[in-house]
Amino acid sequence: MDLFANAFPMLAKGLGVTVLLGVVSFVLGSALGALIALARISSIRVLRAVAIGYVSVFRGTPLLIQIMVIYFGLPQLGVQLEPIPSAILALTLFSAAYLSENFRGGILGVDKGQWEAASSIGMPYWRTFRRIVFPQAIRIATPAVGSRFIALMKDTSLASVVTVVELTRVAESVGNASFRYMEAFLLAGLAYWLINTLLSLGQSVLEKRMGRAY
Repeated sequence: MDLFANAFPMLAKGLGVTVLLGVVSFVLGSALGALIALARISSIRVLRAVAIGYVSVFRGTPLLIQIMVIYFGLPQLGVQLEPIPSAILALTLFSAAYLSENFRGGILGVDKGQWEAASSIGMPYWRTFRRIVFPQAIRIATPAVGSRFIALMKDTSLASVVTVVELTRVAESVGNASFRYMEAFLLAGLAYWLINTLLSLGQSVLEKRMGRAY
């Protein structure tokens, strides 16, 4: 308990950075992922090819490598980013690749009869998508998107390799100072578990409400 009491201020600050990384990256990744999903189902071949290539690259390479390329590699091209922006950029690009597939699956999961019914009454394509298809696609994709958010919150721990002082980095510092690595990392693990448990509960509530709404 003495270790927890002494390390609590540092752990709380590291937890705040972890939540910041996860939430900002998820919001930005969702926006980018939605655009990529639309590109994947587009009738324009170039857009489809770019989207497929993007997903292939970012799903096919480790997030750790992507973080290092952005933080250590971009300066060689004249682009210098601080640790937190570097981590957010990497997490955003990485999560967007997975979220785009979740959104694409949701869109394709909507009954084609919805499109046909809207077309029969003269509703334009984009209005059909915005008012009819997209809301249903979000409902279908919610479980997968929620799981991706939980996974992303755990992936933020990799930001510690580029000196971002988030939860894992703080636990390492506490362990180095006290030589009580077991307790330090168990405390960090407990914090991650609590965050993701709350997210899981929130996801369950959201799914039930969306289910009742439809």
